[in-house]
Formats: sequence, structure tokens, C-alpha cells
Amino acid sequence: MSTHLKVFKNAKLVLAEEVINGSLSVNSSGAIEAIETPSNVEGHDCEGDFLLPGLVELHTDHLETHYAPRPKVRWNTVSAVQAHDAQIACAGITTVFDALRVGMDEDADLRYSDMRALADAIETGQREHRLRADHFIHLRCEVSAPDVLSAFEVFQDDESIRLISLMDHTPGQRQFVSLDSYKIYYQGKKGFTDAEMDEFIRRRQARAGGLAPDNRQKLSALARDRDIAIASHDDATLEHVDEAIGLGTKIAEFPTTIEAAKASHEAGMAVLMGAPNVVRGGSHSGNVSAKELAEAGYLDVLSSDYVPVSLIQAAFQLADEIETIDLPKAVATVTSSPARAIGLTDRGILAPGLRADLIQVKLVGSVPIVRGVWREGRRVA
Repeated sequence: MSTHLKVFKNAKLVLAEEVINGSLSVNSSGAIEAIETPSNVEGHDCEGDFLLPGLVELHTDHLETHYAPRPKVRWNTVSAVQAHDAQIACAGITTVFDALRVGMDEDADLRYSDMRALADAIETGQREHRLRADHFIHLRCEVSAPDVLSAFEVFQDDESIRLISLMDHTPGQRQFVSLDSYKIYYQGKKGFTDAEMDEFIRRRQARAGGLAPDNRQKLSALARDRDIAIASHDDATLEHVDEAIGLGTKIAEFPTTIEAAKASHEAGMAVLMGAPNVVRGGSHSGNVSAKELAEAGYLDVLSSDYVPVSLIQAAFQLADEIETIDLPKAVATVTSSPARAIGLTDRGILAPGLRADLIQVKLVGSVPIVRGVWREGRRVA
């Protein structure tokens, strides 16, 4: 074997269709050169651990917790991005779409100027090769917000924006069909009294009817013109799915019913659910569980959402708990499936010629522990 190759030996290699004991070599360009059965070559000893493709994360809003760790507290954007990036990489995520909010509530604690500053810090970090993971930007567009279109214009020239999601958190529909669930979530988050909560709901419902349909159409047209992938969000009905199909949607994020998930999957959209939903055993909003969709064959992609480490844990949990899903299929929901859904064809599978984005994982009981992370063959965590 050529001396310029980096070798990972004594590993359980999780391939697209099977798990094999063997070794993997990486060439000087950072691509996978070869996969072989066990050999006595020198190299990094994985000690019998699993070797997986680096995880691909399409929707995490975890960056905000580093930038605004307490009410009215704002951290330095560069420091916040670096801290977020370190946590992402140590969770085994080598490609991440950082979700930034576009379209704010009138009483939101963050504004789109904050989102612009975070985007600048992400893009600067990428250019200066300071980030461990490969970062792209995902704009979470609240279509019922009055400022969503003007806020979107602030990001018009960003090549790092590869995905937008069309969100509508108006009470009484989609994620929050149950007003009781809506009140529990927002009263806990905002600290509203009952009277303040009722007024908040009234304002939200009055605002949405006049803005959401038009904003959804305009944002979709802007995304299509710029070849940005579109994701629907919290679809609950067949009408929601039909609307998403008409807008050219590629990804169905967090459908709230099995009917919407089934229709989205059958229409060719990648159905994305939260990894915390898998780990916790259900939705915190009382909607359909990710495991139910997985058992029915309608789950394509997992996202860590608000807990980065949940992504690797959910993949192993799916393989352990669902009879029809083996480890390669479970791993695909956090590697190859999200990569393909967003058009990244150079990563997500352990195969010669693809990027050597790799993670070494050890099972401690039933908990997967990430012991090493490499991006294009270079160790980053």
C-alpha cells in the first residue's frame, strides 16, 4: 500500500448495505481510496469501533443558544460560532446547515440583524478555515411574519444559503393544532399570564391569514430562481402536502401526521423528523412520533434539531428498536439520505472516491460515543 495513504484499520465499517470488519484508506486529496478486509498494515487503530460516514445535519437552530445564552445576553458572534462548531463536530457532524431565523415576532428577543451577524461569522469562519465542520446556511422563514420578505433580502447574495424552510407557527394549525399544547409551549417560554397568552394567540391568528399564503408563494419563487432547496414545515394535511408539491419542495420537515408524511414520501420528498423525537420516544408537541413513521417506512432523514448529540444516538436507537431497520439503513438517515436530499453527492457513504468525512464510534452499553472525527481525512475532533 502506498505510503501517502492514511489508513484506518481494525474497524467495523458501516457501508451502504452492510457492516464489515476491515480497513479504509484515505488519499492525500482527502478522499476515500480503498476499503479492504482486515490487514496488518500500519495506521490508525480503531480498536474494533464502528467507522461511519460523517453525519449530515440539515436543520439545527442550536447556534442561537451560544449567541443568546440568557435573555438580553449576546455573545461575541465569532466565539459563539466557534463554540457551536466544536459541539457539532464532537457530536460526529461533519456537514451542518445552520438554521437562522428570517421573519420575527414583534416581541422576539432576536432580530434579523442578529441573524445577519451570525451568518457573517459563519461565512468568515469557512473562508478562513477555522471551522471543524463544513457549514452551510438554512433560512427558517416564518411566512406569517410581516418582515419575512425584507429580512430575506438581507441574505440575497449569500452563496452559502442552500436551503429555506417555509414555517408557519400560527396557533390552531400545523404543529399547534391543539391550542392547549401551544399555550403550554409559549407560556413556559414567554412567561405570559393567561390574559397575555390569549391576546398573543389572537394577534397571531389575525396576522397569519393575510400574510402567510402570499409570503409562501413569493419566498418559494425567490428560492427557485436561486436554485435554493425548499423545505415545507409541520405539514399536517393532504392539502398542505399538495401545496408543498406545487411549490417545488424537496424536503418535508417534521410532518405532524402520518397521512402527511406518507403523502410527502410518496411524492418523492425526503421526510425529515427530529432525532430528539426518536430518543425521547415521541414528539414534545404531541404529534406523530418519528418511530411510527420509521416503522411505516416513511422516515428518510433525521435532524438533531435542538440537541446535536441526539443525531448519532437516534441512528443507533432506530437500528436497535425497529425490526425492519438495520444499522446501515439507520445510519443512512443521518448521512447519505440528508446529503442526497440537499444535492451533496460527494459525501455520506463510505465508498472509494467520496470525501473521507469519518467518525469513529464506540458503543458503551446502548449509548454511542464519538471517539474521533475526520473531515476530508484531517482529524478535527
